[in-house]
Amino acid sequence: MFSFYSYFPSVADGATSASDVLEIPGISPVPTSSIPPLLLVPNSLFAKIFTEDGRKLRKLNGVLVNTFEELEAESIEALKLRDGLPPVFALGPFMPCEFEKLKSNDGDADSPLKWLNGQPQDSVVYVCFGSRTSMKREQIREMGDGLLKSVCRFLWVVKVKIVDSEEEEELEKVVGEELMQGLKEKGLVVKTWVDQRAILDHPSIGGFHGDQKINAEVVERSGLGMWQKDWGWGGEQMVKGEEIGKAIKEIMSNESLKNSALCVKEAARKAASVGGSFEINFERLIEEWKDKDRNI
Repeated sequence: MFSFYSYFPSVADGATSASDVLEIPGISPVPTSSIPPLLLVPNSLFAKIFTEDGRKLRKLNGVLVNTFEELEAESIEALKLRDGLPPVFALGPFMPCEFEKLKSNDGDADSPLKWLNGQPQDSVVYVCFGSRTSMKREQIREMGDGLLKSVCRFLWVVKVKIVDSEEEEELEKVVGEELMQGLKEKGLVVKTWVDQRAILDHPSIGGFHGDQKINAEVVERSGLGMWQKDWGWGGEQMVKGEEIGKAIKEIMSNESLKNSALCVKEAARKAASVGGSFEINFERLIEEWKDKDRNI
C-alpha cells in the first residue's frame, strides 16, 4: 500500500497513461479496479489529500515502516530502489503498546472475549469490515446466510452505518429475526465496539474476513489467504450466501494457509528478538543520524 501511495502522485499528474493496470516499479501490477474508487475522482477531497501527502514524501529524510523482510521483501526492495524517495527502514514488527483498556462488557457471558474462551483453538472465523465501512441490509443478510452455510464457528461484528452514533437499530431487525436465531446456534453476532487486537490475538481465532483489495493481493501472493476477485468493491454487486459460505469453509480448512501463517509468526518473532532485523535496522538508522550530525 505504501508503494502505491508513494507512486500515486505520478498518476494524478498524468505521468502515466490510463489503463486497466497500474504499473508500479518494483512490485506486481495493481489493477485499476483495486484502487479505492474515490482516488479515481480527480476533484475528490480524498484524492487531493492522498496526492499532496504522496508528493511530500520526497522531502523527508527517511521513512520508518512497521514491517519486516520475511513478510514484505518485494515491497521493501521496491521502495529502496525508487528514484527520489528517502531511505526506507523496515522497523517491525512493532510490539503493541499497553494502554489502559476502554470500558467494555467483557465481563458479560455474551461478550466476544468471554465467548471465545469457550471455543476450540483455531476454530472461529472473525468477520469485521472496519469501523468506517458500512454494508447494505441485503448484503448483511447474505453474509449471515453464508456464515451458516460454512458450518464454521464465527464471531461477526455487524456494521450498518458509517457513524457509530447512528447504530441505533436492534441487531435482530438488521439481520432478520429468523436468521438471527440460526446464527446464535453456531456463533456470536455483535453490533458494538470490540477490542480487535485482543480478538485477533485469541487462540480460538483461525481466520479473518477483510475487504481491502491491495492488501488482499499481498496476502494471497504470500500464501496467507484467499482473494475472491470477482466479489467487487464497495458493494457494487451482491455476493450470495452460497459463495460466502464456500469461501469461508475453504479458508478455515486449508492447512497450507495455516502453515504459512505459522511460518510468518515465527519470522516475526525472530525479527523482533535480540539480534533480529528490527534491532539491526534500528542501529543502522541511528548510525545514519550520527553521521548526519557530524556533517552539520
